[in-house]
Amino acid sequence: MLRDVASSSEATTKASSEPTSRAARRRRMEIRRYRFVAEAETMPSPEEAKRKRQRLEEKDVAVDTVGDGNGSPATSNPDRPRVTSVQSETSDHCPRYGVTSVCGRRRDMEDTVSIRPDFVQRATGRYHFFGVFDGHGCSHVAESCRQRMYGMVAEEVKSLGSSDTLPQGGWKLLMEKSFSRMDAEAVGCCTIDGRPRKSNCRCELLTPKCEHVGSTAVVAVVGPTQIVVANCGDSRAVLSRKGVPIPLSTDHKPDRPDELQRIHAAGGRVIYWDGARVLGVLAMSRAIGDGYLKPFVISEPEVTVAERGEEDECLILASDGLWDVVTNEMACEIVRVCLRNSTPPEEGKWEDNGRGSDKACAEAAVLLTKLALARQSADNVSVVVVDLRQRKL
Repeated sequence: MLRDVASSSEATTKASSEPTSRAARRRRMEIRRYRFVAEAETMPSPEEAKRKRQRLEEKDVAVDTVGDGNGSPATSNPDRPRVTSVQSETSDHCPRYGVTSVCGRRRDMEDTVSIRPDFVQRATGRYHFFGVFDGHGCSHVAESCRQRMYGMVAEEVKSLGSSDTLPQGGWKLLMEKSFSRMDAEAVGCCTIDGRPRKSNCRCELLTPKCEHVGSTAVVAVVGPTQIVVANCGDSRAVLSRKGVPIPLSTDHKPDRPDELQRIHAAGGRVIYWDGARVLGVLAMSRAIGDGYLKPFVISEPEVTVAERGEEDECLILASDGLWDVVTNEMACEIVRVCLRNSTPPEEGKWEDNGRGSDKACAEAAVLLTKLALARQSADNVSVVVVDLRQRKL
């Protein structure tokens, strides 16, 4: 009896282990054989090690100096949206500037940057347009802002007449009109330059309106005597004056006391879900687009007009990918260090040493983006650095 039980147990064990053994043999047969060669490992020479480091850095931060031919930097290549770094075009009137736009740890690049030297000419001088747009939901609203915003601002400036000075509150009025027009156009921005946008757009909507897509906008108009900043969202503009950072915009966050009160008055709610969000969705209280969140999310910008002075050093415009991890003081100090090696051009000698300022601005923008990535910024990072040191405009 015991013999029969033992034999049956052995048979059961053999039957259950047979498939396992067969599978194990199959795995062993599939293992590739590696050939090991015994040889002494040699250390690379210092020159070879330096070349390897340079290749690794170029691979990690691929920099393309490209533009759209109109003084505006192009966005990153969709096939490789890593970094776009741009130095300013040669101009005797526009301040020198540098631009860097990095996709960072995001899957898609939704930031855009617009630079338009001499986009408006008045009796008081020439005005230059700088803008940073941080899209959310998809990139086509930010792209539409890049292509259209400067033109709308120029049209509104010209509509105020050709007098030497703008009327009281003129800049505020025209910026509000420009942002309102851009917001109305963003609702139907599934078309770009009159052409239907591509069907592989990430928002994957086939409707003529994309109401769940939007973009922040921080715009600076630099003139001979004034700097005008209009901001809508959580991108930011900071002026460095005699080593002191001066914010020219205030982030529009849903938990900002005045914004929270405005949202509640409109019948909306701010829900804390991974931070303060309008209706638990959007982490900013003002933006262009986002039709499904109106009237809680508005496109009205806050406008600041600052008089230029001899102690002005630089202007920094950037998306929240930088400001989330870098303070105003640190950003201004980094730019000041880069500009310190580039002396301001003397009157009448701009052509001789202006390129040094140009290079310094580009290097400062690159350093700020690298710092943001090193501090684990999880967003796209776009930075514009403008040299404001006194020169003949």
